[in-house]
Order: sequence, then C-alpha cells, then structure tokens
Amino acid sequence: MFASRNVRLCTKDCICLFVCPTGATDTESGQIDASKCLDGCRLCVDACPGGAIYLVPKNYPKPQPKHEDVVQTLFALAESKVKTRQLANALGDDHRLARKALDFSLEVLAEDCVREGGYMLPQSAAVKEFLNGLKERYREDPAFPIEAVERLRDLL
Repeated sequence: MFASRNVRLCTKDCICLFVCPTGATDTESGQIDASKCLDGCRLCVDACPGGAIYLVPKNYPKPQPKHEDVVQTLFALAESKVKTRQLANALGDDHRLARKALDFSLEVLAEDCVREGGYMLPQSAAVKEFLNGLKERYREDPAFPIEAVERLRDLL
C-alpha cells in the first residue's frame, strides 16, 4: 500500500514532511511519490491533522462473480427507481424541495444498483450489450438519441 493525498482536505500543516522517512511527500505539488513510499508505513497517514492522507492498495482483488438472478434483480430495482423519479418529477412546484431530494436519492440508488449489476465498467462486454439493448428497445422512438448510443458503443 502507498499513501495518497486528498488536496482539498490538506491543511498545509506539513507534518507529513517531517515524519516521512523517505521524503515521498511534497506539499508544493500536493503529490506523494508512490515509488518512494514505503509499503504500509502509515507515518504520514497517522500524523496528518486534516485526515487528507490515506493508503491505497497496489493491487485490488478481482470482483466476485455475480449470479444472474442477482443481476436481474438489481436492474429491476434500478428501473423501478427510474420510474419513481419520473413520478417525483411530476410533483409540481409546491413540492420543489421534496422533489429535488427524492430525485437525487433515487438517482444515487439507481446508479448503485447498475454499478453493482456490473455495468459501470466502460470496457466490459456487459456495457456493450446494454447499449445494444438500448438501441433495440428504443429504435422506434424518434426522440431517443440512437446515433449517440452507437457512437458511444463504438468508442468502447
């Protein structure tokens, strides 16, 4: 694991400069040199008063396979959230704040369902299959941007 810094949280107290045994931290650029960083050292992470420094693994585990019934359930849930968003948007101006909060909440939940279903990896075959399905599903709808979907699919 190596250290990384969230520049927005950095308080510029520069304690990391004094505790880093290899000089990997650079507060001028806000970067931490991963090639100098000692694996799992944590000295800068523990010393940072703003909590701006955290450890990042060098290797991520492979994602677990998703069973088809789980994927289908996630997509059904995401689609129901999209339909509920459409209903929320029809609430009218008297409920503007509630509509906005509900709309945002439903969008986040739908995105989580789609990501967990495996469609948030742009290079995956599932995304290409999804885009092809959109093209087929909405081919008769003149308002649907089929050309944009085709261009996106071709770029992947």
